[in-house]
Amino acid sequence: MARRPKSTDAAGPGAPDGQPAFSLSHAVNLIRTTVPPMDRAGAPFVAAPLALALAGRRRRYVRGPALAAAAVTGAFFRNPPRVPPTRPGVVVAPADGEAVLVDHAPPPAELGLGDAPLQRVSIFLSVLDVHTQRSPVTGVVERVEYRKGRFLSADLPDAAEVNERNAVVLRTPDGHRVISVQIAGLLARRIVCRTGEGSTLGIGETYGLIRFGSRVDTYLPAGARILVERGQRTVGGETVLAELPAEADSAATADAGRAGR
Repeated sequence: MARRPKSTDAAGPGAPDGQPAFSLSHAVNLIRTTVPPMDRAGAPFVAAPLALALAGRRRRYVRGPALAAAAVTGAFFRNPPRVPPTRPGVVVAPADGEAVLVDHAPPPAELGLGDAPLQRVSIFLSVLDVHTQRSPVTGVVERVEYRKGRFLSADLPDAAEVNERNAVVLRTPDGHRVISVQIAGLLARRIVCRTGEGSTLGIGETYGLIRFGSRVDTYLPAGARILVERGQRTVGGETVLAELPAEADSAATADAGRAGR
């Protein structure tokens, strides 16, 4: 009688003979792929409640709330990996949230780009959304301008004009100009921008963060075809906001050339 081969079902699908399907390293890898990493801006906000939990470790009424605060804060500062689309000529959402405005508006005055209205998509981030910002396109940072302001609720149309904000102007390899504006909200008191003029950002690359409720506006060049609607949810670095025109605006390209001289 032929000898029956030893079953490997206990080892699980794909597991080598004699090797258990579950191991400590496997568990660690599962945690790493399930729990998103935290942006470094959140380190001090998580460290403070953890220190309190350590100091009050013998008192449950101190330890429990402190650990809970650390977990909630860490979740707020999460920065999950994203996979941007590979097709050329697209603009991705710079943030997670809801598209509260799809309209036309002049770019921020401090950029000196005139008052002609541009296509704009405004994304509102609630306190439950991921609050890191990602580059909407691959391009060179032409300008970064910060302006102090008020802290109205970020979902209001007037917030783009009067709230604290930070504008980043990007020039794509095809010569298109795309503007991403971080706008502080009602609870936000800190805008973090980690890029500067002359830097190159890849599409979907994290470049900044806004703490505790905010909004990000994307201004698009003439001829761009917007692909999102008001009320739609967006995923930063992945949702396609628009398609850029085949050719860059000649006037904008000339402006860029004069600025570089």
